[in-house]
Amino acid sequence: MNVCRKGAKCSADGPTVNQTQVGFGNPPKFMVEVHNNCAMCPVIDVHIKCGNFSQALVSPRLFKVLGHDNCVVNAGLPLPPLQKFSFNYSHQKYPMSPSIWYFQCE
Repeated sequence: MNVCRKGAKCSADGPTVNQTQVGFGNPPKFMVEVHNNCAMCPVIDVHIKCGNFSQALVSPRLFKVLGHDNCVVNAGLPLPPLQKFSFNYSHQKYPMSPSIWYFQCE
């Protein structure tokens, strides 16, 4: 779901989540990248479907578990246009996808 504040035009290109395995030990290590695909507006308050992700795996300043299948990226702070935010965790791969976000339009 996306919402444009102040009635300004915003791109429908919402954020995406990509995971890349960067460590092959036991447990494996993954790098998660959240991309803002909008060329015009920062995206804020990005919530990710994250299953049973354990808060112990990463700092809550980077990726905070709010409840089952609900995590927020970067404390909800703005992600500038066409930029990405990343963090790593070591565990079996958790499925992740964007669920809610807002465009910060001017």
